[in-house]
Amino acid sequence: MAANGTAGEADEFWLFGYGSLIWKPPPHFDRRIPGWVTGYVRRFWQVRERNIQDHRGTPEAPGRVVTLISRSFWEQLTDHHNSAPDKVWGVAYRIKPDRVAEVKEYLDIREINGYTIHYTPFHPAPGVDPSLLPRNHNRDHPIRTLVYIGTPDNDQFVGPQDPQELAEHIYRSTGPSGPNRDYLWGLEAALDELSPESGDKHVTDLSDRVRAIAAREERKQGPKHQPLSVLQREHQHHEQPHDFRRASSIDEQEETEKAP
Repeated sequence: MAANGTAGEADEFWLFGYGSLIWKPPPHFDRRIPGWVTGYVRRFWQVRERNIQDHRGTPEAPGRVVTLISRSFWEQLTDHHNSAPDKVWGVAYRIKPDRVAEVKEYLDIREINGYTIHYTPFHPAPGVDPSLLPRNHNRDHPIRTLVYIGTPDNDQFVGPQDPQELAEHIYRSTGPSGPNRDYLWGLEAALDELSPESGDKHVTDLSDRVRAIAAREERKQGPKHQPLSVLQREHQHHEQPHDFRRASSIDEQEETEKAP
């Protein structure tokens, strides 16, 4: 057992993903475990437009991505989404020991735009194959994981927003990596695949609002022949299985993330 009461081998490095890392895994992982952390709230309160791995907007209309907020701090704020699940679901990845330094460097580049390193206990979901867990793991001692968080004191943190205004912003924002709404819908779909209880009302409500905006905009355009409508692209995304294969190199992973 680690000194802080969490389980894990001394040479193991585990990473917790609660946003795009759920469906865009880091390179050189050899184990992927669904589960949750506690003590946080997930919110679309972080700006994202300059990171080389995930452009979801422009300087004029920066996209929005999720960050984790300490629940004790969140409880002091006025949030239009005034409830949040006790568990923040996501995925923990174990990085191969001989690749830890390389992956840390890769992640520092990927998450450098406003995110800082923290450590948090991770609870594997019930039914996870025991062979995937650290040898000394038991349900009373979670796994120590590294997590990147955009804390409220970083310049990219925007704080509480009106849900409809936020949904309109997400719908409008587009960057080199694609529409901001695809990130939102991708997160919703990835969370739904983890567990029957892994949904997040904040994410679902924003997704529903953006779908309604997309339908409204399509009605304005009229019955024009288009290759794929916004709603058709979103539906297609939900039908396609997520690719959770292990990337053999950082270059391969970066190419994967650039693919539509």
